[in-house]
Amino acid sequence: MRSIIACFPPHSSQLFARLLSVLLIAFSAQSWSNESKHHAHGDAQQITHVMKAQFDRPDAPLKVHPVVVDGHHAVAGWIQANKGGRALLVKEKDKWTITVCGGDGLRDAKVLAQTGMGEAAAQRLASKVQAAEAKLSKAQLKQLALFQGELKIEPNTAHGQGHGNASQHGQH
Repeated sequence: MRSIIACFPPHSSQLFARLLSVLLIAFSAQSWSNESKHHAHGDAQQITHVMKAQFDRPDAPLKVHPVVVDGHHAVAGWIQANKGGRALLVKEKDKWTITVCGGDGLRDAKVLAQTGMGEAAAQRLASKVQAAEAKLSKAQLKQLALFQGELKIEPNTAHGQGHGNASQHGQH
């Protein structure tokens, strides 16, 4: 780089160095942004896979959409036959697991904060969920709202074949 700068008069070499620094910073920021988008897309695919592996059935395929990721937390909407709802997932050791199934409560920052995530994270995630769901049809939103209350999912357990509303806790 010194050989390039040496080709310019002394006052312009400082300007060139500053311009080069700004360009390098901008390139790094763009690269980081693309990497974040790539990770979010990869997380969404992993989340869809986890949910389909657990709940998809030949007679009732599971549709997972939208998937919203914020750090180590995500909310995924799901529709299966005439049922629907949302799932809260947590990423630990590069693995996504379902921790809560619910309905409209998983759009609410207060409900999300009650699951153990920090209030700031809950607010960010709720805002992202609401923005993503604003693009859905009224029929899709109605179906996502069908799951009543919140059902905490204990680690390493499933709650039956497909989604249901059995043994729910914390009716909201």
